[in-house]
Amino acid sequence: MNIIQHPLKFWDERPQCIDTIVFHCSAYELEEMIEVLQDSKLSAHYIIGTDGKIVQLVPEEKRAWHAGVSFWRGAENINHRSIGIELSSPTMGQNEYTKIQIQNLCRLCKDIMMRHPAIIPQNIVAHSDIAPSRKPDPGRAFPWQWLAAKGIGLWYNVEDAAYMQNFSVESLLNIIGYNTTDLPAAKYAFCRHFAPQVIPFEANIRKVIDEVYPADFVLLPEIVQILRAVAYRYLNYQN
Repeated sequence: MNIIQHPLKFWDERPQCIDTIVFHCSAYELEEMIEVLQDSKLSAHYIIGTDGKIVQLVPEEKRAWHAGVSFWRGAENINHRSIGIELSSPTMGQNEYTKIQIQNLCRLCKDIMMRHPAIIPQNIVAHSDIAPSRKPDPGRAFPWQWLAAKGIGLWYNVEDAAYMQNFSVESLLNIIGYNTTDLPAAKYAFCRHFAPQVIPFEANIRKVIDEVYPADFVLLPEIVQILRAVAYRYLNYQN
């Protein structure tokens, strides 16, 4: 796999081992994305263009500046422990990613997971999962189910919902890993990941970025069933 090196200086030393992968997207093409990160004094470990080209910006062993204020499965500051991968998406992940882009993402993730065996499927997450009130990426069209079938992340069997009937929505979200301080945001982030069919397409990309979730968002009963099934999978997964 050909990986182009384009080092950025926006990184520091890691205080923790790597056990998480975070997926992002940006509405810029690859070269412009590098310029935007440079100008913003931000970074990711890798970026993948719509043409499938992979560029490494920061060594994996260093802490890139991609996640910001974040929380997942009881841990804060996910930059400490994660590898960040940005994908170019003109619609902020609302339309499908290119085939070559996702194929190369899959190959890259498998390589990363080989190098860092502490990464568990429950910790392969979206930026929107770890920062649900702030971030919408990588969006409703990100192929979580396909990646899970390739061994990258987890998906669910809706029949498992029967095992989690006695839990509240908030408790189920906590089991998966979400920060539920802003409960509507956590619910919406869950749907971006596991029930994208309820996330409407928005033609205004600026609105996608600025209005991350509807403050009055409520889970439909059929989506609560999916939530129960996902929580069961996350709680009971074993290698």
